[in-house]
Amino acid sequence: MIIRIMGEGQYRAPETLCDELNQIDNRIVTLVTEEKADEFRKELAKLISEIKEKGEAIEAEEIMESDIIVPPEDLSFEEAKAIFKGSGIFED
Repeated sequence: MIIRIMGEGQYRAPETLCDELNQIDNRIVTLVTEEKADEFRKELAKLISEIKEKGEAIEAEEIMESDIIVPPEDLSFEEAKAIFKGSGIFED
């Protein structure tokens, strides 16, 4: 799966990582629904960190369509409400 972190580039993620990211994504949806902004920030940072650490960076010259687009870490809580709802950005 190809994941783009807005403003930071693309990463190739193995299926096992995607399962882990989906769990974090589901926690983010819950935190946003419960209006827990501070916890949301921590989980979004964790999501991005996991992608960077465990995913394989794709060179900028290599143009690939992204399967999932992850918002930047500085996403506002109000913007998060429009993105992290339902099943989130990762399909269950």
